[in-house]
Amino acid sequence: MRRWYVAALLLALMSPASACQAQPKIFISTQEGREAVFEVEIADTPAKRELGLQYRRELAADRGMIFLFPTESVQTFWMKNTLLPLDMIFIGGDRKIVGIVEQTTPFSLDPRSVGAPSQFVLEINGGFAKRHGIKAGDSVRFQGVGAQSVQK
Repeated sequence: MRRWYVAALLLALMSPASACQAQPKIFISTQEGREAVFEVEIADTPAKRELGLQYRRELAADRGMIFLFPTESVQTFWMKNTLLPLDMIFIGGDRKIVGIVEQTTPFSLDPRSVGAPSQFVLEINGGFAKRHGIKAGDSVRFQGVGAQSVQK
């Protein structure tokens, strides 16, 4: 009985600590001085990158997914099994936006790319980038995103 009590106490003590951990965030600073902040899920393994935001029925306005790649190269995406229109923000290793694919078409198998090398791709709700003046050349900052732990 005492072991069960100790285990329950340890679990209770650890829960608040894990609940207080900061959610990974992406900050985009526009050249006009505005800032957009997104809480993100991290796609840093081949399996997570392949699944992406497929099958999602909703995505909060301040949420997204950051795809981390081991090296900079031309990245190409498609919208298979993706129900939501998305903006895909392609980010170079220097944390500058190299291009944006806006308002992708759900379920499309057409390849989507900006034709420039990028190491990171942020997917957010379609139309957000245009409405908030986000464009190529804007700066991106990561918080709680371990880009060094990317798996090939």
